[in-house]
Amino acid sequence: MLQTPAVIYFAIDTLVPLRGKIQPGFDEFSAALDHAGVPAVWVTSRSRLQIDEPRRKTDHRHPFIAESGCGIYLPEGYFHLPLAKTLRLGRFTCMPIAEPLPAASQALEALSSELDVPVVPLRSLSPRELVQNSGLPRQQAELARHRDFDELFFFAGVSDNDIKRFVMKAVERKLQLRQHGMLWSVAVGASLKRSVLELSIRSHPKVVGLATPEEAVELFPACNRSVLLKTQEGDNLASLDGLKAREFSLADPNVWDRLLDSIAAKV
Repeated sequence: MLQTPAVIYFAIDTLVPLRGKIQPGFDEFSAALDHAGVPAVWVTSRSRLQIDEPRRKTDHRHPFIAESGCGIYLPEGYFHLPLAKTLRLGRFTCMPIAEPLPAASQALEALSSELDVPVVPLRSLSPRELVQNSGLPRQQAELARHRDFDELFFFAGVSDNDIKRFVMKAVERKLQLRQHGMLWSVAVGASLKRSVLELSIRSHPKVVGLATPEEAVELFPACNRSVLLKTQEGDNLASLDGLKAREFSLADPNVWDRLLDSIAAKV
């Protein structure tokens, strides 16, 4: 990675779903990037435990940024130079961006109590309740609630106004609050932009972001170049405050070949 002219920061949650098949052509595209010597750093809202199986299936051997910019996870021996601040988490050396748990748990409890807005952390649920509230099979649901940095939770019978108050107070306290369908996550100090910067300064490459519209809002501002992967007609960058990106449609049967040619021509 230290010698590469470019690094792809690839938001993979839509393309590698928790349930169902990986986007057709994704495996071959990833292998072609490896062959071309262009690392693909996965960017995900999931935990390191959730991302383990997809990484093994696709033979992904590069770093990944998990829990929406909470931490950078490095395979063993990926960088030869010593790193200033790291944690050992499972098989990975982690460069923490956010504060590790229980910081997020404590912040969530304090905010809920102060505003009198009830929340239910996923880690507090029984296995049966966890499956019911996450909508995931039991094994995946268990992996989902074991986090390193952020806290997953849902609101318990509150009004839209209560949620708005909660979000405003979280912003005021500089907490990172994100919605994932019916679930939410809270973190203390998470930053996808800082995650990309921390990883990129070790090799000084061009930083190329690849994402679907759902995942582009946070990733593209951290990148030098951006590529939007359109999942349907009408997808655009209107919500991204004027950010520009090349656009490719996932409905195009040749999209991965065209994308690879575009990347190879630019690096």
